[in-house]
Amino acid sequence: MALNLAFAAVMASLLSAAVSLGAHRRIAVLRALAFPLLGLAGATAAVAGLITLSSGAVFTDTLPIGLPWLHWQVRLDPLSALFLIIIGIVTFAVALFGPGYLREYEHGDHPLVQLGVFTGLFITGMLLVVLADDAFMFMIAWEVMSLSSYFLVVFHHEQAANRRAGFLYLLMAHVGGLMILLGYGVLATFGDGFAFASMRVAELSPLWASVAFALGFIGFGMKAGLVPLHAWLPEAHPVAPSHISALMSGVMLKVAVYGFIRMSLDLIGDVHWGWGVTALLVGSVSALLGVLYALQQNDLKRLLAYSSIENIGVIFIGLGLAMVFMGSGHPKLGVMALVAALFHAFNHALFKSLLFLGAGAVIQRSHEQNLERMGGLLTRLPYTGVFFLVGVISISSLPPFNGFASEWLIFQAALQAGTLDNGVLRILIPFTAAMLALTGALVVVCFVKAYGIAFLGQPRSRRVRHARQVTWGMRSAQGLLAVACLLAGVLPTTVVNLILQIPTQLLGTGLPSVTAHGWLWLTPVSPEVASYSAPLVLLGLLLAWFLAWQLLHPRGPRSIRRGDPWDCGFGPLSSRMQYTGTAFAQPLRRIFAPVWKVEERIERQTEADGLRVIRLSHQQQIIDHSWAALYEPIGRWVMLVARRVTRLQQGNIRIYLAYSFFTLLLLLWLIS
Repeated sequence: MALNLAFAAVMASLLSAAVSLGAHRRIAVLRALAFPLLGLAGATAAVAGLITLSSGAVFTDTLPIGLPWLHWQVRLDPLSALFLIIIGIVTFAVALFGPGYLREYEHGDHPLVQLGVFTGLFITGMLLVVLADDAFMFMIAWEVMSLSSYFLVVFHHEQAANRRAGFLYLLMAHVGGLMILLGYGVLATFGDGFAFASMRVAELSPLWASVAFALGFIGFGMKAGLVPLHAWLPEAHPVAPSHISALMSGVMLKVAVYGFIRMSLDLIGDVHWGWGVTALLVGSVSALLGVLYALQQNDLKRLLAYSSIENIGVIFIGLGLAMVFMGSGHPKLGVMALVAALFHAFNHALFKSLLFLGAGAVIQRSHEQNLERMGGLLTRLPYTGVFFLVGVISISSLPPFNGFASEWLIFQAALQAGTLDNGVLRILIPFTAAMLALTGALVVVCFVKAYGIAFLGQPRSRRVRHARQVTWGMRSAQGLLAVACLLAGVLPTTVVNLILQIPTQLLGTGLPSVTAHGWLWLTPVSPEVASYSAPLVLLGLLLAWFLAWQLLHPRGPRSIRRGDPWDCGFGPLSSRMQYTGTAFAQPLRRIFAPVWKVEERIERQTEADGLRVIRLSHQQQIIDHSWAALYEPIGRWVMLVARRVTRLQQGNIRIYLAYSFFTLLLLLWLIS
């Protein structure tokens, strides 16, 4: 039944793409057919995943398509079930959000057929990736996912920046895809077949196993956005429509995480602790640099994109810990770290999709994407303001929301480093845990800035001042994800017990002490070492809020005398007196100055006598160091090679005939 539901989800998303062909500029087609079909696809995918994950069963099937000697092999196991749930929940929320969000495109220059068709294909590709059980089907689905998302990134193709972002995304997606294909090639050579079942029984030497791991790590890491392979992510996410950004950041990056886990822990099998060290270090650097770059962004969606790099880094810290413990002979601790990483992947899908949908609501109603021109949106978009606040608390890892539970589990795994025999690892893991702690503190600063500048204070522009409430569909989508963030945070034992089916089926071992005191307490190591009760934390917070309310309002809300805030004698308060995003982040910019390449420009305009300044402007641009260190040298090398190659083009027919003659001779020599 679960596998049939998964097939139904694929068919519903394909039908959504098909009916969108008739949309053109008629949003009614998308509203009445395409988005309901996407919602149906999301719901059935989530139910199929939940049935499989709760039962721990494995379903397989063969589809009569593909190559003559290799029909498509399909497999639905607990690992693919978790990611099916992630795809399903976010797709369902996007289906609720989309009809209201696309109203502004109804009378615009962009035909909606492109958006509807490629959204349906994008969902189809992601569903098929997690269902694939052979390399051929996996790569076909991977390409469908990458190509369809490229057309969604360049939806506003009339702008040069969008075309550049789309080209960069397409280029890096295919370089990553090539790496993944080579990794599967290594496994297929030793496993005598492209089916994952053949790859699982392949006997690889440590060298070839490491080669396959390295290819998979680069390929999937490029799609996930690990530093320094992240360059496409902050360019592509801000230019795509916001509900597509939610799918790309909340779901597509997790599909890359799924592919990495499937290849490294399932297909390759014997994990070496050195692989874990690699994932741990790259994940730590990604987490710290991701949040530092997010802090300096004033474009709301660009800030969220860099924050995704940070969260992917946190997930890879958990995966790195899992590999280190498994490779060092501590499978139980490895299971705990793996569960923590998967739990954080699930949580990130919820709160990052919520934040991108909230950003979409803000941008649609205010037509502003720059934080410096926002302000006071909480009074104009109260529902969006509250739901966005839930996302901010969740991503800041504050209890009782879901981000805290998963990061707490990662810290619990890192604190077990003392059990390792290797002295280097006993030093390295606490160091990465300290980087994770620093990252967590900076995330709080980053999202205090984002929420405070955008939603509090007074509006900084006329458009923001006239912003109006979004549709019920858009509000319900955000509300659904906000409630999911709260439930996953308050009931972490339920989620962890479900996720535990994955290592039980994948690695043959579980974690018996995770709920030693029942559903109320999360005890990952043992009840004596560490425990966390999210329901009691929520109860304590509600009690503290009630007591504070009673203390501040002893005779009711009307007993409080209200007056104007002190204005320092400068007259009525205005938006010019508020903190700007640049000013808020300036102290940290000075502390971590070597991390960024900052270009600042101050323009001063004076009167004719040059004595009085009538206009002063400040422009600042934060440049990613990875461009200068990695991408620009590669670009120069490619241009150099291209210039050399163009020398072959002489425009003389005799030279071209000579090329053909010597090529023929070379081929004959090779054949003989």
